Amino acid sequence: MTTKPPPLMKKHSQSDLISRLKTRKILGVGGEDDDGEVHRSKISQMLGNEIKFAVREPIGLRLWILISALAFTGMSVLALLFPRQLYEVIFDEQLTSANLPIRLYGGALLSLALILWNGVYSAEKVVLQWTLLSEACYCTVQIIVTGAALVEAGTAPSGATLLLLSRALFLVVTLGYYIQLGRRNKK
Repeated sequence: MTTKPPPLMKKHSQSDLISRLKTRKILGVGGEDDDGEVHRSKISQMLGNEIKFAVREPIGLRLWILISALAFTGMSVLALLFPRQLYEVIFDEQLTSANLPIRLYGGALLSLALILWNGVYSAEKVVLQWTLLSEACYCTVQIIVTGAALVEAGTAPSGATLLLLSRALFLVVTLGYYIQLGRRNKK
């Protein structure tokens, strides 16, 4: 009679905790990385953790970008379609030169409005920061240019003063959101 050899004993590494720990150390998973995150798999370590890219937005950021996009779009449409009337309302005087500079201003505003509309729908922190920075730069330049034009003219029409105040408000709020968005989140 032939005897069967006893079945081979297989080691189940899933149940052997020390073996699992050694395997995970060799694979480089389970430990903390430089940011203090613990990766559960090599794939998540290679691809990155999507939670890391999630943006904790300041309260009202999306609403502010939407308001800015609407304001820029509205002003650009007015400058493109009704350049003379827009100039007369803001500066309280007749436009003596061609409409081209006002329409170019409208085109530039429309370009910025497109950037802002992109920011409304974007979930990436970098895109939101560049959107806010673009708006802040525009508001700063407009305040400087309009202020210099008013100083040269020696008058301050109510429309131009209102434009300066609104751009200053836009600049302050936009820079506030930009600074809040740039801060590192506490874990």
